[in-house]
Amino acid sequence: MARRKISHEPVSCFACQNRQRSEWCVLTENELSRFDKAKSIRHYKPGEFIYHEGDACQGIHCLEDGLVALRKYNVDGQSTLLGLANPGRTLGYRSLLSGSPHVTSAEVIKPSRVCFIDRAVIRELLDHNPALGYQFLRRASKDLGRAAVLYHQGQTLSVRDRFIHLLLVLRGKYGALDKAGALTIELPLSRQDLAALIGTRPETLARTIRQLEDDGEAHFEGRLIHIAEPETLFAGLGLES
Repeated sequence: MARRKISHEPVSCFACQNRQRSEWCVLTENELSRFDKAKSIRHYKPGEFIYHEGDACQGIHCLEDGLVALRKYNVDGQSTLLGLANPGRTLGYRSLLSGSPHVTSAEVIKPSRVCFIDRAVIRELLDHNPALGYQFLRRASKDLGRAAVLYHQGQTLSVRDRFIHLLLVLRGKYGALDKAGALTIELPLSRQDLAALIGTRPETLARTIRQLEDDGEAHFEGRLIHIAEPETLFAGLGLES
């Protein structure tokens, strides 16, 4: 599958394709100009961190392009993947609004371009535009709702169904259909991280993958998954992506 390169040319906030589907869609022209002048663009390579758990929140980060993993670490340094951030996502807003340190670490998975805006500028915008605060309130509410859905799925669905549902979600961004209707998904994560996303152990996920292959429903080749009849595989879930 073709990999799209990230341009290092600066992009104006006025031309940003992600803005209209983010919290920043409510900014006025003057506010957007202030935002645009205040931002700094940073490029990250896979394995680099945008911020670490426990760091003081200096501002917010807008993911313009790439992929970022949000992780929690235990005392032994082992991490658990809590979620993924795709282009258009605003990172660090909860810590900024609460005045607390970051509660997760943001690790870059794919080459990423991130816009950073200092907290003083964000507070200024929040003071002058109540609609922006409402957008972040809506975002927090949606995040809580999504967490509740994931918890319910973890309690009621089998590991197999949770994994297939994850593939259903990932196919929109990382999948491609051939002329025969077969689906290939290029997984952006390791199997350990995939297991964490569906709330199971890596060895349990490995058994689930072997079962899917034995049943002829999917073929796994490294991080590539080939599904000959995707609609048949997904049809039994009865879930929305």
